[in-house]
Amino acid sequence: MKIKKYTKVRGNKYNVLIDSEEVKLYDDVIVHFELLRKDEIDEDLYNEIIEYNKSLEAYYKSLRYITKKLRTEKEIYDYLVKDYTRNVTNKTIDRLKKDGYLNEEIYLKCYFTDMINLRSFGPNKIKKDLIKLGYEEDVINGKLNEIDDKVWFNKIDNIVKKKIACNKSYGNSKLKEKILYDLSNMGYYKWMIEEVINSCEFSSNDDILMKEYNKIYNKLCNKYAGYDLDSKIIIKLVSKGFFYEEAKRIVAQNKKD
Repeated sequence: MKIKKYTKVRGNKYNVLIDSEEVKLYDDVIVHFELLRKDEIDEDLYNEIIEYNKSLEAYYKSLRYITKKLRTEKEIYDYLVKDYTRNVTNKTIDRLKKDGYLNEEIYLKCYFTDMINLRSFGPNKIKKDLIKLGYEEDVINGKLNEIDDKVWFNKIDNIVKKKIACNKSYGNSKLKEKILYDLSNMGYYKWMIEEVINSCEFSSNDDILMKEYNKIYNKLCNKYAGYDLDSKIIIKLVSKGFFYEEAKRIVAQNKKD
């Protein structure tokens, strides 16, 4: 197989004309195999050159992928194996580890720092996401155990207080139920959420209760009257988390008006 021509292209690549085929090679490949000193190569060497070039391509591609954000070994593997053989993929991962671009300790440290300082997720969600990224449960549990419970309590406390302050529609009973549900889905431990909810001060329902009463009354007053109307309003208010006695009271007060 005759090497006929080298043409520099963008970046660190050359188009190399071998017989009648043009092959795009990295300059590192040309140097590694001392191709500039050769006029001819055999098929075995050609195949070795192509494999080495693929490995370099996968390595550089991985570096660009890692530059955007830190990646796990599983992310790199899934990213490369779509375009390269398992052999090339595994060799690339080994080189990335050797060169310090794949480091489990650094990744976990950065991941937990981001999750705690920049995101609202709790430990269960963090654990679930890390398992998907290929980390062993024991490793994740070890890192979670290093975090003081106060960190999670403070995050829960901030979220709960915001939800109380923003509440415009729910009675306290329904609001507590909703907060518990929302924070559980965000990955916080149920016992921690309940402890924070029980320690928080929930404001009076009266303004919200009156607003919801008027809203429900305006929807139902043309369809129902008397006892039927009162019963429907009470049921609707209770479903929104107001206590039965509160609902009865607001209905009775407005009947007198």
